[in-house]
Amino acid sequence: MKSEILEKIRLELRDRLERLAKAAMEAHAAATDSGSKAESKYDTRNLEASYLASGQAKQVKELAEAVRIFDSLSLPDYGMEDGIDAGALVEVEQGEETRYFLLAPVAGGLEILHEGLEITLLTPESPLYRKLVGLRAGDSLDAPPLMVLEVF
Repeated sequence: MKSEILEKIRLELRDRLERLAKAAMEAHAAATDSGSKAESKYDTRNLEASYLASGQAKQVKELAEAVRIFDSLSLPDYGMEDGIDAGALVEVEQGEETRYFLLAPVAGGLEILHEGLEITLLTPESPLYRKLVGLRAGDSLDAPPLMVLEVF
């Protein structure tokens, strides 16, 4: 199951990278186009396009790095008695809701649908990631209130 999830993550990241790279190229073209020169000292279109292109170029670089990391990533299998750690797929009960989290090295917040389940990627920067590490099936947290149901 994890290999299928990994492949879906890879496909989603590549798709996002392709779209963002295209948008970044368009923003760069707009920023450097001779037709976008300022018409007055109050005309900031060129400056705004430059900032947009710069921000998108940074995002492209980060996304390309995420693709590179996931292309070489393998996820270990966990059993019911194992503590949660990097690469774990965790099923938790939060209130009346069952949620799924994958502890991943990058791409935090990315949501993947797999067999009708929504899986959210958590990275070490996430407070929830850090709280989940070391817990086992049956353990619970008070903040946020949740119970670990299963670790894969």
